[in-house]
Amino acid sequence: MNSHYTIVQARVSRSFDRAHAFIDNASPLGASQVFIGQDAGTAFAASGDLSACPFVAIELGQECLGVHIGESRGAEGSNLLGFARFRLGRADATELVELVRQPQTSESALAAARAAFEAAGLKVAVCGDFPGRIVDRLIRPYLNAALRRLDEKLASAEDMDKTLCLGLGYPEGPNSLLERTGLAEHHDVTQALYQALGQDAYAPARRAQVAKARA
Repeated sequence: MNSHYTIVQARVSRSFDRAHAFIDNASPLGASQVFIGQDAGTAFAASGDLSACPFVAIELGQECLGVHIGESRGAEGSNLLGFARFRLGRADATELVELVRQPQTSESALAAARAAFEAAGLKVAVCGDFPGRIVDRLIRPYLNAALRRLDEKLASAEDMDKTLCLGLGYPEGPNSLLERTGLAEHHDVTQALYQALGQDAYAPARRAQVAKARA
């Protein structure tokens, strides 16, 4: 398995905006290519034929990998993968990397990409090619629901957080979490998912809309 890679930087990376072993482990002579930054997809599009690479990884925002590499009647898949290191709003990036595959992605490419991320101490979760991937798809409706219950005056923000922390063992309540990581940032993610999926659970809650308008 060849997990050596070269990094192509295309503007600021949300996954790697500071020093990290994954960046340090890259090599100018790496057989694989990792495109990072806000314009990673654009840089990939201008890169030419990469079919001989053991793997190619493209940093994603909330969009699908297929936006950058195309789709073909459910049979799509090659050595191309997407990835994003999870971070919530203004918080620091976590050590979780969501690695995106398509239906017929090469198993050898998936294994090589996983090995590259894990060699840098990152934890990899593999998911299908869906907007928002795993964590945002699960957590954003929960955070929206908490904001809507606050609007309904179910309880104070403090009591809602206390109930979830003490009752369910959560390390941090939803209102505290959003205050720390940014309501405006939550708006941006939920708005993107709502536009992509059309499901009401992802529509930005009123308080997130207000925070965005004030930002």
